[in-house]
Amino acid sequence: MRILVDADACPVKDEVYKVAWRHAVPVVIVSNSWLRVPQHPLVSRQVVSDGFDAADDWIAGQAGAETVVITADILLADRALKAGSKVLAPNGRPFTTSSIGAAIATRAIMADLRAGGDQIGGPRPFSAADRSAFLQALDRELVSLKRLTQS
Repeated sequence: MRILVDADACPVKDEVYKVAWRHAVPVVIVSNSWLRVPQHPLVSRQVVSDGFDAADDWIAGQAGAETVVITADILLADRALKAGSKVLAPNGRPFTTSSIGAAIATRAIMADLRAGGDQIGGPRPFSAADRSAFLQALDRELVSLKRLTQS
């Protein structure tokens, strides 16, 4: 088991470390540039090129049934789900095979609206409730994966 973090804009890296350490699960922080990570045997850093989708490509290539992927990127979430991973958004919302289609469609609609010049608001500000929901969701996913791998 391990956790792969799409880290460049991830607001919950510290929360990932706390939960991962409690469950003794390795974490890989994936980014396009060097990021500071804790000096801990369970935490590693993977710096990829600054090419378009380089971090996404690396994560998707490493994703599998025993990984939890942390990302807000809907297209990466889709790729990770297809590889068999559990996928969580930083607000704790799980991406699932039944919800990803609607998320991709909404993303496309919003992109079309922006391209047409429509003024649309962005996501709501990240809150303490989001952080708490994420902690609970990650803990739940790791417990679930541990049960699957032990049976």
